[in-house]
Amino acid sequence: MTSDSLPSIATRTTDLGTKMSTRLVASLAAGFIAAPACAGPSFATAFFISLDQLPDGGVRVDWIGSSMIWVLIAMSMASVALIWIAFTANRVSDMLPPSAVEHMRAMVSSGKFAEALEWSRTKGGDFGRVIHAALLAAPAGHDAMMQAAESMTDELVVRRLRKIEVLNVFGQVAPMIGLFGTVYGMIVAFFTIAQMGGTADPVALAGGIGTALVTTFWGLLIAIPALSVFAVVRNRIDAAGSEGAREVEQILMRFRPGGAGSPVAALRAEAKSAEAAIGASQSNANNTGTEA
Repeated sequence: MTSDSLPSIATRTTDLGTKMSTRLVASLAAGFIAAPACAGPSFATAFFISLDQLPDGGVRVDWIGSSMIWVLIAMSMASVALIWIAFTANRVSDMLPPSAVEHMRAMVSSGKFAEALEWSRTKGGDFGRVIHAALLAAPAGHDAMMQAAESMTDELVVRRLRKIEVLNVFGQVAPMIGLFGTVYGMIVAFFTIAQMGGTADPVALAGGIGTALVTTFWGLLIAIPALSVFAVVRNRIDAAGSEGAREVEQILMRFRPGGAGSPVAALRAEAKSAEAAIGASQSNANNTGTEA
């Protein structure tokens, strides 16, 4: 799995998670709204729907509090999908395949520069992209190769970090929604006290206080795993990027000026031919588009 395939995978998984969340929330809402009429509220019901106690002993649905709970439930399901994507799409074996490092080191050591340039163009994961950018910069010398490798490494790391940033957003926003529910629930509870002249029945206060606590519960349930996974995957990406940069630097030591058997001149010719091939293909594509 490469970083180019992440958007399509993320889109499909997010769409699937959204559909599942919508169906589950709808079924839960239908079941829990109907349940109080026949059996009264239960402990499990409090985690999925907000209910107000009526003076005659009945209950009614608090749609504002329930809506916040359902939003948080949907976010929790989406967070699970995003956590799965973050772990599977940012494996070290994809970013820095050990076999690719060994294969590239062997090709460069044996002087197979044309094969190394072609192989790294389509293989090797992020490591292959970095080494390919460095080899293309060979005509400008060793320093240019190192600079190209560093630039590509930074670009790939930032690209991966940007894709998992949504976990950080979930971890920051979910507690805020939970806090909003907490404030709303306390307002409802104090309003109930005021309506009853300061001597409210604890049962009548249970609806507002329950909404406050349940929304806080769901907000923390989303934030703690999301922020934890974000930190773990971010460190994994940073570590893989640093290790990959060290591996590339060691491989490029052979291209230093004055080094034994420095292959820069040979690689310059290969890079120029590769650039010429790319330019020719682009020109053919433009001509085809013009004729069409």
